[in-house]
Order: sequence, then structure tokens, then C-alpha cells
Amino acid sequence: MQATNLGGATAVTPRPLGRSDYKTLGLAALGGALEFYDFIIFVFFAPVIGQLFFPAAIPDWLRQLQTFGIFAAGYLARPLGGIIMAHFGDLLGRKRMFTLSVLLMSVPTLMMGLLPTYATIGMLAPVLLLLFRVLQGAAVGGEVPGAWVFVSEHVPQRHVGYACGTLTAGLTAGILLGSLIASAVNHHFPASDIAAYAWRIPFLLGGVFGLFSVYLRRWLHETPVFAELKQRKSLAAEIPLKAVLRDHGGAVVVSMLLTWMLSAAIVVVILMTPTLLQKQFHIAPATALLANCVATLCLTIGCVISGAVAGRIGAKPTIIVGALALAVSYYAMFTELAADPSTLVPMYALAGFFVGVIGAVPFVMVNAFPAVVRFSGISFSYNVAYAIFGGLTPIVVSLMMKSQPAAPSLYVAALCVVGAVTALFIKNKPTR
Repeated sequence: MQATNLGGATAVTPRPLGRSDYKTLGLAALGGALEFYDFIIFVFFAPVIGQLFFPAAIPDWLRQLQTFGIFAAGYLARPLGGIIMAHFGDLLGRKRMFTLSVLLMSVPTLMMGLLPTYATIGMLAPVLLLLFRVLQGAAVGGEVPGAWVFVSEHVPQRHVGYACGTLTAGLTAGILLGSLIASAVNHHFPASDIAAYAWRIPFLLGGVFGLFSVYLRRWLHETPVFAELKQRKSLAAEIPLKAVLRDHGGAVVVSMLLTWMLSAAIVVVILMTPTLLQKQFHIAPATALLANCVATLCLTIGCVISGAVAGRIGAKPTIIVGALALAVSYYAMFTELAADPSTLVPMYALAGFFVGVIGAVPFVMVNAFPAVVRFSGISFSYNVAYAIFGGLTPIVVSLMMKSQPAAPSLYVAALCVVGAVTALFIKNKPTR
């Protein structure tokens, strides 16, 4: 903030984003992208992992169930890891947990790339794979809310929305990076080479780049907000989560409902849709994946715009308009594809852009909790809601599709309405 004298009165000019702010945003978004890449790359190679880490004699359905069970374990571990890291983040500092989360992600990812298969070490192979996946889940549970808190407490108040949107864009860019790396591996290596060794390449790359991100985060500084709390001796005098549940129940409910909308948008529109397009509209896998990459790129752009708009005009109108636009565009995509599959790329790109409304959700959560328990409040609300709703969404949508082919678009539309209604209860006044 800068003070200027106007006719004897002192006016305060908001500080613009400076070089250090952009450096913090850049390093945080880069680390978030690499961490989300590490977390998501497993799903792109699930079929070959299932063949290599479980006995060859078991039925294919059981192998697939066990493989995706290990993948789901990462989601189940998110709340515990997030809550523990948030607890110490509120008491010891944001930066320490922010660095620990990316280290806890990169090391297991690197080890997964080096892990011997079932043919070499037997049942120990899937057990170790499960252990590393749980560690990945714990890491991402601390990374996402920790990153939102970290960047929001570094930038000037009027740029918090932009910072949250940019960080969320970095996370979604990790999904895009995973898709591109997986496509490159499948394009340049035959199936025999992928099963022999090439499946390891994405994990090894993720681990190495993750460790590089740990090094880069050494240059980040503790947030001014936490430093001030520590200097004033105003840190939480009790377990932060206890204070969150006792004093901020309304903020928890709003945050969890918005996370439900966020999980529906990511899981259904971005992660499930390529497979749905192939099965329901008989679209070639390469075409579906290309359209998904375009949609994810548009999502990344949409996150930045949504966060910036929320910071300027408020989260309430941003989320209401964005959520309803997502519902309409995704439903229209399914309707249009039934008549003309050639419209896939532009229609999917439009829906992906409106998924970017999720960039405004962390802005709401950052403002919903006071600084002294902010990390714990966001981590509990986001991780518990994502573990429940994100984990159940594929099952619910799959069951709905047995009787209603349009179930994916209807489910997303319903959750967008939930998000729009929830936005009516957002507090207008931000809490620094």
C-alpha cells in the first residue's frame, strides 16, 4: 500500500502486483502443475500397471478393480494428509508445509518409476505401489489448499482472486501435461516397449521435475500474513480444526458444496468425458483425447479469467453466471454431438472454458476463514468433500447411465445449480 497526500488528507493507493508477486505465483503454479501431473499420471497408465503389478492368472475385471482401487486410495488419503499438513501450516508456517507437500509427492512418484513388478518381487510389488499412492494422496491433500493460502496471503488484497485463479490454472495445467506426456509415450513406443519399460518414463520425469520444484521453492518466503500473526503472537491457541468446526460451520458447508460442484466439473467434464465420447458417440480415441487436450487448455485459461473477475466484481455473480454457463454448454455439447459429431472440438472447448468457473472457488474459501485457521478450514472442507464427492461421482454417473444416457450432462447441470444456489450465501466482505 502507498500513501499519498491529497489536499491535506492521506489516501491509500492499493499496491500493484510486483516482481516478487509474479515470482511467487509462477513458482507456486509450476510446483502445483508438476504435483498434479504426478498425481494424475497413474490413471493414464492404469491398464499396463494392472498387467505388471498383479498376478497374470486373475480375471481381468479383478485386475482392473484392484488397479483402480490403488488409484482411489490416493483420493482417500487426501483428507488425512491435508488436515495434518494444515494443522502444522497454521501453527508452524505456510512455507514449510508448502515445500513438504511437493517433496512428499515427488519422492513416491520417482519410486513408482523404479519399482520392480510382480514378476520380480511378487505381492510386495502391489503393496509398495499402494503405499506410494497413499503418500501421493497425502501430498496433494496438503498441496492444493496450502498453495491457495500461500499465494493469497502474498499478493495485495485486490489481486487475491487473480492469484487463486492463476494457481488453480497451474493445477489444471498438470492434468494437461499428464495427458500430453501419456499421448507422446503411446505415440512413440509400441505396446511391447511400453509394457517393458516405457511406462516408467512419465513417473521418472515427474519425480525428477518434482525434486527440482522442491529446490525452487527454497527461494519462496513465508507469507506476510502468517509472519504478522507470529509476530503478534496471535497464532491459534488450540487445535485449529477444532476452532474451524466450532466457529465456522457455515463457511465449511459453503466450501464443501462449492467443492462438490468443482469435483463434478473436473471428474465428469475433464476426466470421464473422453471415455464417454468413445462409448456413447463412437468417437475415435485419438479424436476424443485431442478434444480433451483443447478443453483442458481452455479450462486453464478460464480459471485465470474467472479468478480475476471474482476478485474485481465478487465471487457471487462470477460463480452464478459461470456455473449456469457450464451447465448449458456441457448439455448442449451432448445434444449437438448426437446430431453432428464434427462439432466436438469447439463444443468441448467451450464447455472446458466454463469449467474455469472453479477458479473462483478458492477465492471464496480463502475469504471464508480468518487467517489464524485458514489453512485448516480450507483443507478440511476441500479434501473431505473431494474425497467423498470426487470418489463417488464416477460410480453415481455410471449407475445413472444405465437408465439415462444423458446422465453425465444432467449430473453436471444439477451440481452447477447447487453451486449457483450456494453462491447466494457467500460473504461479500473478504477476510484478510
